[in-house]
Amino acid sequence: MLDGQGRTALITGVTGQDGIYLSRLLRDRGYRVVGVAPAEASPEDLCRAYLGDVELVALDICDGAAVRRVVDDVRPDEVYNLAAVSSVARSWDEPEITFAVNHAAVDTIVSALLDLRDRSGHEARFFQASSAEVTGSAAHSPYAAAKAAAEDVVRAARDRGLHASYARLYNHESPLRTAAFVTGKITRGVAEIAAGTRTELTLGNLEVSRDWGFAGDYVDAITRMVALDEPVDLPIGTGTAHRLGDLLSAAFAAVGIADAAAYVVVDPALIRPADTAVLVADPAPAAAAIGWRASTTFADLVRHMVVVQQRRLSSGVQHDASYLLPQE
Repeated sequence: MLDGQGRTALITGVTGQDGIYLSRLLRDRGYRVVGVAPAEASPEDLCRAYLGDVELVALDICDGAAVRRVVDDVRPDEVYNLAAVSSVARSWDEPEITFAVNHAAVDTIVSALLDLRDRSGHEARFFQASSAEVTGSAAHSPYAAAKAAAEDVVRAARDRGLHASYARLYNHESPLRTAAFVTGKITRGVAEIAAGTRTELTLGNLEVSRDWGFAGDYVDAITRMVALDEPVDLPIGTGTAHRLGDLLSAAFAAVGIADAAAYVVVDPALIRPADTAVLVADPAPAAAAIGWRASTTFADLVRHMVVVQQRRLSSGVQHDASYLLPQE
């Protein structure tokens, strides 16, 4: 690992799940962390709970001039680009925004780093969060196409001497997932059913399989990638696929309910034909290159997410730093 003392990390998308976990990990290692996000994506209670010691900058990463100003002002040693339109479904509705954020902004950031190097000699390392969907059956979606184009930007920057890498991240979750994500929808719904405030949970395809891991593990992997002497691109995942039905069963088991089917309604209208049936990582390359394998089990991840949702319901507190890591 790089010694964080005296180093500055710039993180885009800092108020998202990965940005929060990464910023806290780097702060624990002694980094100065500057996080950027659009002003409207920075709710006060979230920032206060998770990002109190991060320097926050309001920034539209599609504004090239503003990006260059921030890069020049911060002079980061490491840049982690986690900002993205993160939904395949949304990308079909908003393809222009998707390409602007997921591709063009990557080119802008990389160009700013190369320009800073050429003008001042300041070297920075760059990480791009790519997606397993690049290789799935949704690869023709605007989301996956933009992510694939961003990978091309990274490879071109590396050819120009920038320490640049990308990871194809498989599904990774945490209690920060909202109901906009199926994992957040399920864990919140199960907590509400256990509390008696809900009677059923409506979902789509329960047979879809994903390689679900814990976001806290994955941000450790990407810091290991950035610390390598020579950049490398890797898939990051657990190597084990689980059906959505398995996730349901694990969530209900966490609240002592054995028969999940009694509370689940399958709505064909929620089944997306473009969904990749199975996405699972090969963990061997990451194990060989950076000595990393996921350490949080699927059952522990799901249980942790449900427990936090129960704590939210009982306390009324949506954001608290104690929610981030599983409790013993």
